[in-house]
Amino acid sequence: MKEYRKKKTKEISFPLGGIGSGCIGLAGNGMLKDWEIYGHPYKNTANAFSHIMVRAEKEGKVVDKRALHGDWTNAAIGGETKNVYRGNGGFGYGMGPYRGTLAGVPHFEDWVFKGEYPFAEIDFTDANFPGQVKLRAFNPFIPLNDKDSSLPAAFFEIEFINNSKEKIDYTAFFTLNNPLPYGTTKNEFHTEDKFSYISYECEGMDEKATIWGNLCLATDHSDISWQEYWYRGQWFDSLGAFWDDVSAGGKLHNRSYQSIAGNAKKPYMLNGEEPGTLAAHCELNPEDRKAVRFIISWYFPNCVNAWNPEKGKKEPTIWKNYYTKLINSSNECARYCIENWKRLYNDTQLFKDALFQTSLPSECMEAVSSNLSILKTATCLRLENGEFYGFEGSGLEEGICEGSCSHVWNYAYALPYLFPKLERSMRELDFKYNQREDGAMSFRLMLPLGRKRFDFRPCVDGQMGGVIKTWREYLLCGDRTWLEQQWNGVKKSIEYAWADTNEDKWDENQDGVMEGRQHHTMDMELFGPSGWLNGFYLAALLSGSKIASELGYKREEKKYLELFKKGKKWTDENLFNGEYYIQQIDLKDKSLLRRYDKILSIDGFTAEDAYWNEEKREIKYQIENGCATDQVIAQWHANLCDLGDIFDKEKVRSALRSIYKYNRVKCARNSFNAGRVYALDDESYVKVCGWPENARRPSVPLTYADEVFCGLEYQAAAHMIQEGMLEEGFDIVKKTRERFDGEKRNPWNEFECGSNYARSMASFSLIPSISGYKVNISRGYIGFDPSSKEVPFTAFFSMETGWGLYTLTESLLSLKLLYGNLQMCEFGLPKGVTPKEAKVSGKEMEYQLKKDRICFFSIVKLDAENELKVTIN
Repeated sequence: MKEYRKKKTKEISFPLGGIGSGCIGLAGNGMLKDWEIYGHPYKNTANAFSHIMVRAEKEGKVVDKRALHGDWTNAAIGGETKNVYRGNGGFGYGMGPYRGTLAGVPHFEDWVFKGEYPFAEIDFTDANFPGQVKLRAFNPFIPLNDKDSSLPAAFFEIEFINNSKEKIDYTAFFTLNNPLPYGTTKNEFHTEDKFSYISYECEGMDEKATIWGNLCLATDHSDISWQEYWYRGQWFDSLGAFWDDVSAGGKLHNRSYQSIAGNAKKPYMLNGEEPGTLAAHCELNPEDRKAVRFIISWYFPNCVNAWNPEKGKKEPTIWKNYYTKLINSSNECARYCIENWKRLYNDTQLFKDALFQTSLPSECMEAVSSNLSILKTATCLRLENGEFYGFEGSGLEEGICEGSCSHVWNYAYALPYLFPKLERSMRELDFKYNQREDGAMSFRLMLPLGRKRFDFRPCVDGQMGGVIKTWREYLLCGDRTWLEQQWNGVKKSIEYAWADTNEDKWDENQDGVMEGRQHHTMDMELFGPSGWLNGFYLAALLSGSKIASELGYKREEKKYLELFKKGKKWTDENLFNGEYYIQQIDLKDKSLLRRYDKILSIDGFTAEDAYWNEEKREIKYQIENGCATDQVIAQWHANLCDLGDIFDKEKVRSALRSIYKYNRVKCARNSFNAGRVYALDDESYVKVCGWPENARRPSVPLTYADEVFCGLEYQAAAHMIQEGMLEEGFDIVKKTRERFDGEKRNPWNEFECGSNYARSMASFSLIPSISGYKVNISRGYIGFDPSSKEVPFTAFFSMETGWGLYTLTESLLSLKLLYGNLQMCEFGLPKGVTPKEAKVSGKEMEYQLKKDRICFFSIVKLDAENELKVTIN
């Protein structure tokens, strides 16, 4: 595991929670922060006095006690907010750190944070504390098992190591505050067989209220004590009294108060300050070690659209969080987690170990694994029936850029490989709720489901990306019935390009080239064809042709394929400038805008008002002869989705070399950036678009041109790896991850328009890119052709039915399922490899060699007990 020490832990917040269930952040110093468990982001929050404290006793005397965290690494002057329900207790900038963080309590002088998502570990030592303490934390992350991976809970294990020569009695005090509205809070201890917990509830509050809910702190340790409530006093009484209780030694004495329900003021706020503590006691002989386990679980079932409320409604529509289908309370969740801890831990560890066996540099695996955490943050929701929904990113208290934005989620390759059912739900929601009858697709899904569509113009990359992704989902699941159900949506999406109702006139003359007004992920529009957006169109046409072929729609299969071939030929001949793909446009031609003048642009401007720069007599926000980092992104998708060539192969490689040459900024301090600042000083990055010295930069260029998006860096790097440019691809990823060093930025929070930004999950594509992984479940095909020629080579792979490891040595190919199963008929081979013999669990399998694949005479069934091994020349 990579280690972060002292100042390098400053920005760390490691998300602990389920998919769409919210999370709690484990700070780099061991504090608990970012309590995003209420159905929305809640950055920089401290749930008053929630913490872990440890104590050591010898022969009945307290030797030492201290909070299980390191030094305060943030601003000593205090936070910038005095908003009480952000956890600062009325204090803020100029008041010092919020005392509810226990920054003013004795704590550990040395700590080391180690993280390989989904596991975090912190080692604590202090000259005054006898022995060592380790804190481990995780939440189940088990590909294909979306239910257990969506549990609203954080798992903690505190291990004491007695490296002294004397017997020591250790205690772990875990305190959880009840944050529910003051005047409703009720804390109550319960014990059952092998399970004890404090429930944190609210009384006298409408169960339909958006912050109605409950929390639970649980342990399966047998030797425990507890306090349902800390001392209720004024000023600093409660923390002082708790410190005295810990200092007294022995077990805690319970303190219980009568409920004060009915005193809550409206509107309800998360302002409760009612901590309760569970203590786990253990006796350790010299050289012994012992771990105690705790669960924090939560249950806030009511969801509303508070970020963009429905107009004209007095009361917002409430829907339930998906986890209400799994559990009925936080207590029930904690019980399930305790009872199934071993299985949940082992399956998560199995995945993590398999993932990290992939033959990629450490920085690449860091990028892959760290961005999986996005799925566990408030960026993501699961709707009432389990459908997946995502913002682009997370703000302080609400999601940013709603609607599972198609042109951003295009880049996110983790979900389709690891939880394909959830990714398919995004396609289903798009076609059901976002598509107009004429095929136009809104690129933001409005909540609650069924409300009026987002009425801005469709975007090319989002709409065409949806077609490509539908083909991808079919490859991974093989469900022909599902594909048939999406066909009408796919057909309409493609044919909207030339529909009479398409006011943006994408491909009005049906020549396979998009010349019209094209909205895109940079939030404006291009006028005229470009390699970037026409590539999406070509990949969609080819995907549509393959889908039509699969379903037997011969007319569409032929039509889309002919259009694709025509468009590909034109693109290669007209948009490649000898080095890279450009946009064909005359920036001085104002008439390009006038044909769209009646159609409002972003912020309600006409096309001419929005795009014409009268001072320079030039169209704004275009690429023209620029070198865009996304210029051949469609080929990246095509390679991953086994579509074949969208552009000429040699021209693609030239374009990638140009991106590395012209868009890579070696030192940010010497590079101008008028946009948002995501790289600083001596940091290196790849900018969105560059213009070589011999290519004039437009007066007002493409939006975000000077910025860096991690997701674009990853797709470009992965594409380079696909095309054999391993050194360049690895270098880009290395420089990206150097920016997220723990001191300046959080390694588990790559941001763009908000924290935990979805586009960064492009990093997952590094794995299938290096392994050359291809799959078609419907045909029983799986194959690999690694870009890396080093052996031994190992790569993680996954699909709808299972996941495991592929290994290549000089004499052997093996395919091992670790979870689930696989029925295969064909096994794709790397270039230059000739098979000699194929066996499953020692049994020889008969086959025929056809070009680059083994075709078995009978279905090969693989699972955790049955591994395929192919000896090779």
